Amino acid sequence: MLTQEELFGKCPYATAQRILSGKWAVVILHHLSEKKLRFNELQRLLPEITQATLTKQLRALEEYGVVNRTVYAQIPPKVEYDLSDIGKEFIEVLDSLKVWSDKYIAFCNSKDK
Repeated sequence: MLTQEELFGKCPYATAQRILSGKWAVVILHHLSEKKLRFNELQRLLPEITQATLTKQLRALEEYGVVNRTVYAQIPPKVEYDLSDIGKEFIEVLDSLKVWSDKYIAFCNSKDK
């Protein structure tokens, strides 16, 4: 039987799980699906995330090729993040997650009554 490490890049579910394994990955991808953002803009949108965690998540998403990091040669330095072409393919998944999540929220609210 293959390990999770060996399944990466072979099994679509193991691959997705690894790329999205960070606690904030889906939310970061959601915000970047709307527009390019600078680090501080992302951090303001996610007030509960630490600077170190945001840095780690962005680096991982960049390493997987889902997020682009663009550094502009200017003073002060300017860095922007946006979805790569393969990252933009994830927007359809984000839309599906929203539809399912809305249904789940309605389901939970109906149980509370």
